[in-house]
Formats: sequence, C-alpha cells, structure tokens
Amino acid sequence: MSLKVRKFLRFPDFKYKALTLSYDDGLIYDERFLEIISKYGLKATFNICSDKLFNTRMDWYLTKEQAYSLYTKYDCEVACHGATHHPLTEVSLGKVMDEILTCRDELEKTYKRIIRGFAYPYGVYNNEVVDILKKCGVIYARTVDDTNKFYIPEDFLRLNPTCRHQSPHLMELAEEFIKPVDDTYFYNSYPRLFYVWGHTYEFYEDDNWELIEEFAKKVGNKDDVWYATNIEIVEYVNAYDKLEFSVDYSFVFNPTDKDVFISYKGKNYLIPKFTRVDLI
Repeated sequence: MSLKVRKFLRFPDFKYKALTLSYDDGLIYDERFLEIISKYGLKATFNICSDKLFNTRMDWYLTKEQAYSLYTKYDCEVACHGATHHPLTEVSLGKVMDEILTCRDELEKTYKRIIRGFAYPYGVYNNEVVDILKKCGVIYARTVDDTNKFYIPEDFLRLNPTCRHQSPHLMELAEEFIKPVDDTYFYNSYPRLFYVWGHTYEFYEDDNWELIEEFAKKVGNKDDVWYATNIEIVEYVNAYDKLEFSVDYSFVFNPTDKDVFISYKGKNYLIPKFTRVDLI
C-alpha cells in the first residue's frame, strides 16, 4: 500500500470539486429530469431493478425499450438496484447473490456495457451483503445515509451521499459548494464531492420540478466543477488510490490506465497513465 492521502487528489483538469446525481427505479419521470439537468451540464446515474424494468407494466416504470432509448440518448450511467428491489438483509445470502447477479446480467445484456454500480434497495445492508457485492464484481454501492458533507468516502461499497434532493438543506449546501476557493485553500484542503440522490417521481408527487431546475442552474456549468456519473468518479478515485509514491514523496508512479491529476506542495501535477513523475 502506497503512502498517500487524498488531500493531493484533484479531479480531471485540476478541478477541486465534483458533482454527481443518483436516481432510482427507472421511471417515466427520468426523461424530464434528464432534459433539465443536461441543460446545465450535470450527469446522473440511474439505478434499475431489472425485473420491474423488463417484466412490469406499471404506468410509472419505463419499459425495457423506453429505458434503452432514454439512457442511451443521454450521457448517463445505468447501475443495479437489485432484480426485484427486495431488502437484501431479509433474504438468504444465496438470494442476495441472485438479486445482484440477475440484475447485473440483464442490464449488461441490454446495454452492452459492464455494470459495476449498485444502490441498496431501501438503503439497507450489512457486512455480509457488502462481501457478496464484492464477489459479484460490484465496486460501489450507494446508501441512503446522508452526510450533509462533501466527503469522498473511504469505502465505496458504503457510499454515503451528501443529501437527498428533498433535504431542506439542499440549496444551502449548493451555495456552500459553489463558493470560490483561494489558492491557499485549494492547495491545502481535501477535494469536494457533492452527491445528490432521490427518485424522479418525487418531483411529480411534490409538484416541484422547479426545485431541480433551480438546483441545476445554481451548481451547473461551473468551470471548477467536474460533472460525472457515479462510476466515473469511483474509477478515477480508485486510480488515484493506486498511485505509488516514493517514501520521501519526491516522485510518484501511476500504474493505471487513467491520467491522474494531483496538487502537492503548492503545485499541480498531471500523472499520465503508466508514467513516473518527479515532484519537484
């Protein structure tokens, strides 16, 4: 394990902040949501229950064909939410594995991409569920345990979001997030991740589509923010975590296939993939 701290981490193009959205269930309201957030450059991950998507004909769920058309039209991520949305702490461990692998298999066959993200149905999990997720090839799983902070989680299989969009603190957090930072703060502070989650039917039921419009307008199209899907952020941070620093931090080697950006002792460094860089 290399000697490192995430204080050095910067997002692509040396951005200090990142923002991502996570929305559950594969609903007809996702289309209006995507139309709104895309105007402001925001990106989202949609967590899908394969059995509901492929076998249910409830009015509020997208059909398999509708979901494919929508989620491939926009630059977004599709992730797992369990095959049937069953709480994974209430079934056998064999059923837990089946819920995860069935959902992942169906989505991968449909979207022709590797699916490695997950959102816990009802937000419930335990250590056994986390261990099974690892065995099933999942690399991150979102909880519903809001932090009201801009932390990057230590454990992505227990990925706690900043807040739900229904939080009374949403716009207050948005204001805090977009505040400019000076050079002293930039070079001496941990990077910030703003992670918002929810269900798009809530905008319909609460009759407040203006909330997501106001939020997206407030935080969107900022030069110092990286707008990314969940998997893009997780894969990038994982690449940073694999950087190999010398004992005295005079040089660093990047063994991954991703370029990584860092800030160290008042200077910015691009660490290209498979490359050693001196930290002068």
